[in-house]
Amino acid sequence: MIPTAFDYARPTSVDEALRLLAQADDAKVLAGGQSLLPVLRMRLNAPDLVVDLGRIDSLRGIRDIGGGGAVAGGGGAIEIGAMTPYHEILASDEIRQELTLLHHAVAEVGDPQIRHRGTLGGSLAHADPAGDCGAVALALEAEMVIAGPSGERVVPAADFFQDLFTTAVGDDELLVAIRFPVHPGWGAGYQKFVRTAQQWPVVAVGACVHLADGKTISEARIGLTNMGPTPLRARAVEEALAGVTPTPEAVGAACAAAADGTSPPSDLNGDADYRRHLATVLARRAVLAAAGHPQ
Repeated sequence: MIPTAFDYARPTSVDEALRLLAQADDAKVLAGGQSLLPVLRMRLNAPDLVVDLGRIDSLRGIRDIGGGGAVAGGGGAIEIGAMTPYHEILASDEIRQELTLLHHAVAEVGDPQIRHRGTLGGSLAHADPAGDCGAVALALEAEMVIAGPSGERVVPAADFFQDLFTTAVGDDELLVAIRFPVHPGWGAGYQKFVRTAQQWPVVAVGACVHLADGKTISEARIGLTNMGPTPLRARAVEEALAGVTPTPEAVGAACAAAADGTSPPSDLNGDADYRRHLATVLARRAVLAAAGHPQ
């Protein structure tokens, strides 16, 4: 199917893009295009204007920004420009070493072609609950940098995802960067279940674990994908894991609560009860991997 007619603009700065958004009655932002273009082709959306961010160089790149924000007192932070494509994130030794969970998740996104064109910021702003990176942003307690007519503001990942395909980014705003606090010594595990290769996850779980003495879990953060209209934190599991020795039995008992408070969908890939069961299984595997005991 052919999209309906629309105007097209390619600004070269964030300020120019914001002016275009402010002047338009109905505009959509084009990042990597891996989500928007299929929507336009199926005529699920018919904007008056498409604003292509591909020429704004300041929106690309991976930067060590030190402390501040959510990372005060921690190990610093890494900022990733919203238009940074997945393949650049995968190629970064810094991401692999310091944000291992993000590296694991990005490696599971689509296929090489999608990872070459798709962008981290585009995926997060699209806010598909089945996207790989939303739950990871929650588990890593990322901060979203949003630019608008009044300047920049920073929104924690916990407040960014508001509903199905809905975020804290206003119609006249842009997601310009994502800041990830760095926590040295934490382990990471990512588990994703799909029916066929390169498919959206039926369920996925990202886990970060800190072992206080090398033997006992002192803190854990668990993100859930496709278990509700937005990415979710498995708070009950996080609380149950505190003080636990990461044996398969103990971790399995804690992860039995992985689906608590969730509202997974039922579709052709599986009903809600199936997803609740998958969440417990994948959470157990992700936590054990993060703790250095992969199954």
